[in-house]
Amino acid sequence: MNTWIPDGFKDIPVDRRGARARLKDSLDQIFAIEYSRKNLLDSVECKLFGIGMESCTVGSHEFYMNYAKEHNLMLTIDSGHFHPTEQISDKISSILLFFPEMLLHISRPIRWDSDHVVIFDDELQYIANETIRNDVSRIHIGMDYFDATINRLAAWAIGYRNIQKALCKAMLEPFAQLRDMEVSGDCTGRLAVTEELKAMPWQAVYDYYCLKNNVPVGNDMLAVIRDYEQNVQLKRG
Repeated sequence: MNTWIPDGFKDIPVDRRGARARLKDSLDQIFAIEYSRKNLLDSVECKLFGIGMESCTVGSHEFYMNYAKEHNLMLTIDSGHFHPTEQISDKISSILLFFPEMLLHISRPIRWDSDHVVIFDDELQYIANETIRNDVSRIHIGMDYFDATINRLAAWAIGYRNIQKALCKAMLEPFAQLRDMEVSGDCTGRLAVTEELKAMPWQAVYDYYCLKNNVPVGNDMLAVIRDYEQNVQLKRG
């Protein structure tokens, strides 16, 4: 259960502490009743900025990181909630040093948290690499994206498959070998191996995964999506 409260100020406030004290009091009331972690995992989500709160986001990264730690909650990191030049992949290892679990919301930001459909870009791969390297069993992954300009089933499938592909590629990485090189100071070997990995035929492994699960491989899924669009979606009143 993720809690995100989009509160802040469009213009420059003078009492940031007061606003954050009110948010803390509200959260204290929300989480006053504790539930078994076997049935419910509570998480809180931070944000850097957004439309309507350009000058101050009350529930900032620092606020929620401290609140989550103090109250034994999970921390949610959304890839669209930080500065466009900031990589959330770099935060995963730090968070998991102090939290037993965390929640990732994977989206594609363009300027102000636009939540575009996830594409297979460098940051997605970095997120996947850090997820696998830092014990994937401790990380809960959620998708957070939409785009009404394209078929919604296609949007869901394309984004979901890109996340799967990035995780697949990350799992094929010889992490133990690379870590040993790094520890021993063999930066040359580390660079050589990581560069060779970029040209490895990892896509074939993902295609085989699709075949084994009886789902379309590659762009074969477009025929299925377009058939559904014509025979189901467009016939809805």
